[in-house]
Amino acid sequence: MEPAAGGAGQQRQNKASASKKAKKGGGSGGRWPAVKPKKDLQINRLKGTHLLTIPDFFTSAEAKAFVDVAESLGFTHQGSLGPLKGEAYRDNDRISVTDPLLAQAIWESGINRIFTDVNVSGKVATGLNPNIRFYRYTEGQRFGRHIDESVDLGDGSKTYYTLLIYLSGKGSAKDSSGQALVGGETVFYDQRGGVVAEVAPVQGLALLHLHGAKCMLHEARVVKKNAKYVLRSDVVFS
Repeated sequence: MEPAAGGAGQQRQNKASASKKAKKGGGSGGRWPAVKPKKDLQINRLKGTHLLTIPDFFTSAEAKAFVDVAESLGFTHQGSLGPLKGEAYRDNDRISVTDPLLAQAIWESGINRIFTDVNVSGKVATGLNPNIRFYRYTEGQRFGRHIDESVDLGDGSKTYYTLLIYLSGKGSAKDSSGQALVGGETVFYDQRGGVVAEVAPVQGLALLHLHGAKCMLHEARVVKKNAKYVLRSDVVFS
């Protein structure tokens, strides 16, 4: 299972100060690229599910800039004990940072508008989990079938949706240079193991899905060529 990381008190940041800084581009100490407000978002909802995609949520320049910063920070390998030990198979590289300003910048750039009328268990969406994760999958790496857990952040706040933003994939500059990403699809399954949806990595595409008790079983298929980069956070409800 993949938990939505976080902890009590993270939602009690000085929001007035954070909002002012986030609108300038977000990110602690200016290390993160500016995230510009998005207009005319195309929201694709898969009928009968709580799964939606937003093409071009990040521009190619934004996605590449995040990859460059993540690489400069350095990734750490993340594995698992595997199915025989009760864990999903996992083989990827990961970075985890806690940055309320970056979370707010991404939220206010357009994710907030998607959740204006969404209510889960009597709670409304209030922002993104400040714990931001970056995943890198190189050739041969994958994340087996699993669900994403909901996390209680304290003060009545809880995560209910996973946010993934693909930072590489179709549409990137590498497509025309022989370095295109092959594989790495995110695949969702129903209770009988049938495929509900298969989302191919497209640079800048945002993917949102319900997690916790009603999370669909899903996996990140093996990367067959080059590298897949993903930004991950969670939508917080209060």
